[in-house]
Amino acid sequence: MLGASSGIGRACALALAGAGATVTVLARSQDKLVALCDELKGLGAPNAYAIAVDMDDRGRLRAQVEAHLKAHGPIHILVHNTGGPKSGPLLEKTEEDLLATFERHQLTAHSLVLQLLPGMREAGYGRFVNILSTSAREPIPGLGLSNAIRAGMVGWAKTIANELPPDVTINNVLPGYTATERLESLKEAVAGRTGQTPQQVEDGWVAGIPEGRLARPDEIGAAVLFLASPLASYIRGSSLAVEGGRLHSL
Repeated sequence: MLGASSGIGRACALALAGAGATVTVLARSQDKLVALCDELKGLGAPNAYAIAVDMDDRGRLRAQVEAHLKAHGPIHILVHNTGGPKSGPLLEKTEEDLLATFERHQLTAHSLVLQLLPGMREAGYGRFVNILSTSAREPIPGLGLSNAIRAGMVGWAKTIANELPPDVTINNVLPGYTATERLESLKEAVAGRTGQTPQQVEDGWVAGIPEGRLARPDEIGAAVLFLASPLASYIRGSSLAVEGGRLHSL
């Protein structure tokens, strides 16, 4: 479970633990991960492990994951949850901004698929679940980098889905506006650019959601748990939107 120390990533880890999975959580904060592991075991995880590493350092990430595989055996479910890139219009971003976003999201995901696939193939069971965004279908104003990379990730996952062996699947979850620290930061950024108050920004978002509220992180976790389970065995290369009906596209 990548990006597990807070928000949606944490909620996904809790959902998997509650279903009885052994969970390995990965993020930069060792202290948060250690506390989370205790919580996961309290929820029913047979065991829980922490890998403290910065995902922007792909070499170190790969080495840490490899050491974990040697010590504890193969991983059968990977939830790829990477913090969203910097907000703002795409025309304000540099080539370096685009490259950093591609490396953090696309290259990290691809590297981990290659690293974990052999163990899944041998076990005859594997699930790759990417946490993306509804911006993969409908661009969100002010999130230029996210709009670009999320759509690209959907195309990548659809291609990989056709190349994976039977019983190993890859799918995406597209969260809508979800009540997390990341959304709070985004709300402040939008308010700063537009002159609105943060509450006015949130009210504008909620006005476009038929469900009439923001999503809870645990609702995203439930969707991930489904795609990670045997119940989703015949679903591959799909993108499940969990957004309260906000999207206008099919």
